[in-house]
Amino acid sequence: MSFQAYLDNIKAKTGKTPDDFRVIAEENGLLQEGTKTSQIVAWLKADFDLGHGHAMAIVQAWKSATHPKSSLEEQIDRHFGGSKASWRNVYNQLVDDLQQFGPDITISPTQSYISLVRNGKKFAIVQVTSDRMDLGIKLKGKPAEGRLEEAGKWNAMVTHRVRLDDPNDLDPEVIVWLRQAYDKA
Repeated sequence: MSFQAYLDNIKAKTGKTPDDFRVIAEENGLLQEGTKTSQIVAWLKADFDLGHGHAMAIVQAWKSATHPKSSLEEQIDRHFGGSKASWRNVYNQLVDDLQQFGPDITISPTQSYISLVRNGKKFAIVQVTSDRMDLGIKLKGKPAEGRLEEAGKWNAMVTHRVRLDDPNDLDPEVIVWLRQAYDKA
């Protein structure tokens, strides 16, 4: 689901836009310095019966409206700072491989991972730590075996997880799994 679809669903359910929620939050003292995102999310869930993702979309809309927009490259760079920098070349190779699938791939970074999207549908994610690069892949119905493990609680947006502990772990087998997810998206 796209970000705009989240906002459209919220408007349809509540009749309110992110700006409307901001006014109400201000009236309730929820936008004072020191207020945590979790408090705002809990309020939106309790008072407006929004799910977690929809509540987070409201918070993100507020942040987007008040923070300068960074470029796609700057957003991606944030995932490869400091001890994670060694994974940047592997990521670049991954993107090069994915571009061979077709022109309809979009790279969409979030705060915690990078989404790989085809025509508005997420088919995989990339998350980097100093020790490894994890790929989350949507392959509903495919049994988990070997390196292709169940995503479990790691990330509910995907069905499988592949841990790349070494740059050489980005091999043709992984690209085949990503191609299968891309084809299904």
